[in-house]
Amino acid sequence: MRIGLIGTGRIGSFHAGVLSAHPRVDTLVLADTDGARAVDVARRTGASAADSVDELLAWGLDALVIASATSSHAELIARAARLEIPVFCEKPIALDLAGTLAALQEVERAGSVLQLGFMRRFDAGYAAARELVRSGALGRLHTVRAMTSDPAPPPAAYLPLSGGLYRDCLVHDFDILRWVTGREVVEVYATGSDAGPAMFRAAGDIDTAAVVLTLDDGVLATATATRCNGAGYDVRMELAGELDQIAAGLDDRTPLTSAEPQGPPPADKPWPGFLERFAPAYEAELDAFLSVVRGELANPCDGREALHALRIAEACELSRRERRPVRVAEIPTS
Repeated sequence: MRIGLIGTGRIGSFHAGVLSAHPRVDTLVLADTDGARAVDVARRTGASAADSVDELLAWGLDALVIASATSSHAELIARAARLEIPVFCEKPIALDLAGTLAALQEVERAGSVLQLGFMRRFDAGYAAARELVRSGALGRLHTVRAMTSDPAPPPAAYLPLSGGLYRDCLVHDFDILRWVTGREVVEVYATGSDAGPAMFRAAGDIDTAAVVLTLDDGVLATATATRCNGAGYDVRMELAGELDQIAAGLDDRTPLTSAEPQGPPPADKPWPGFLERFAPAYEAELDAFLSVVRGELANPCDGREALHALRIAEACELSRRERRPVRVAEIPTS
């Protein structure tokens, strides 16, 4: 297969390594606004580097992977759709609802493939949690607790481009909540704090957030996130039912120390970041995408799935701004 990859930053460089080693990929072509970086990654992975996106799209691609800046996603998705090139795109499709809907309309009009990069769907722990919930092993589910804690804030320049903590970070928790439980979020009540580094206040963003979510079957969920978890990278989900309680993301590298005298010891090597924690999941989602392109697998996370998660994030922004519960139905779908 001939695969194009746009964007050779941290995640793009990782994807380049995975794709260049994949037995189904015969040719990998890279492009980046930073041409020197694309050439360097191509040299290290055995790929080719195109001088521009236009040149890359002219290679007769079987599929395209988009790992560029978020502001470019919607336009690149639309261009690929018009060329009938299947696309894998890192979330989000766009930073706002209008841009997301416009890109989805292009994809649907062309009848092309768009798979979104919600990698937690490919993590072994979350997949096992989904099976346990769906099998009834937990009994009636009543409470879900999800969290994402970054070990350190991103660069200040990233914040105005990120879309904010709900859209950039917690959107993963919103997606995996739907995927694991099989239920829809109907209402949110969100709050946030910008009491951390001053750059968050300067960007109009928050460094810590908490959300209470009500699912359509009455299950109550909480989702929290912070950019300032100095202990390490901590992503978990706890699911409690009438018969049992389980946790995804709890292992010997979870950066959590028990205060109990007989509690487990602290992690010897806590997770430093998302690439280390979810590397197998990133590899699995790209493998799934290549199977989708070949017609061997149904799309495991299409653009409409991303829209559901974004609507929840938009409802959270509205809730925080207006300090009230918000029904997700208030957020338009078209």
